[in-house]
Amino acid sequence: MFSNRTLLIVTKHRKEQVLAPLFEKALGVKCIVADKYDTDALGTFSGETERKDDAYTTARKKCHEAMDLYGCDLAIASEGSFGPHPAIFMAPADDELVLFIDRKNGLEIYARELSLNTNFNASEINNREELDAFLNRVKFPSHGVIVKKEQHNTEGMVKGITSPDLLYPLFDGLLGQNGSVFLETDMRAMHNPTRMEVIATAARKLAAKISSLCPQCSTPGFDITAAEPGLPCGQCRYPTASVLRYVYSCSKCSYTKEELYPHNKKYEDPMYCDMCNP
Repeated sequence: MFSNRTLLIVTKHRKEQVLAPLFEKALGVKCIVADKYDTDALGTFSGETERKDDAYTTARKKCHEAMDLYGCDLAIASEGSFGPHPAIFMAPADDELVLFIDRKNGLEIYARELSLNTNFNASEINNREELDAFLNRVKFPSHGVIVKKEQHNTEGMVKGITSPDLLYPLFDGLLGQNGSVFLETDMRAMHNPTRMEVIATAARKLAAKISSLCPQCSTPGFDITAAEPGLPCGQCRYPTASVLRYVYSCSKCSYTKEELYPHNKKYEDPMYCDMCNP
C-alpha cells in the first residue's frame, strides 16, 4: 500500500532526522521534507503565536495544508504539548502526537507518547548563580534555551541559544537593564534532544500501528481502542480497576477483537484491590 510512495514530513524543526529513517524502513516510502510550509503559523512554544486547536487538529491541519502545497497524498506530522503530568503531581511531562494521513486510501492513523522524560522548565533569573543552576537543570548547552526580558514579552527575545559565549553577555546586558531575566527551555525539536527521543518513541509506536492489519479487511491501523477494567483480585476475586481485556477495532470495516489478560496475568495483587486494601 505504501511502498515507493512519497511521504511528506511536515516539519521545520528537523524532525525528519528521526522520522525519515524509521518510516522509510518500515513502510518502504521515500521521504521528503515540507520545508516551504511554515508550521509555526499554527502555534509556537515561545509565545509569539498561540496554538488555537488541540494537538490532533493542529497536526491534521499541518498534513492537509502541506499536502495541498506539495501535491502529495501521503504525509506525517507531529505536535507536542508540555505541562504538568495528568497523574503525577508537580511532574512536567511531554505529550507527543504523531499523525499519518494517506489521502489516497482514506486513512488517518496516529500514536501518542506521554513521557516524564523532559527538561521543560522556565524561570525568572536574578543573578549568575541562579542562571548556572537553571542551566544545569535544563541540560544546557546540549539543549537550547530562550532568553526574554519578561515572561510574556516576546519583543527582542532570543531563541535557540546553545552557546555560553552568546548567552552570558546577553544575560548580563538584560540583567543590568531590567534587574532580572526570564529564561525558558527551547522545546523545538532541533534544539531539544530529549524531546526528539520522545518523538522517536511515538513514531515507533505509530509505525507498529500502521503495520498492524485488520484480520478481516487488511486495513492498516488495527489497534487497541478500549481497555476494559475488571481483572479479579487474587485473594477475594473482586473485580479491580486493572485491565481485564483490550478491545481492538478497525476504523474501516468496524471489525473488533478482544484480548483477555493482555498483561499475561489472570489475577491482580490484593494490594490493588479496593476490598482487600481499601
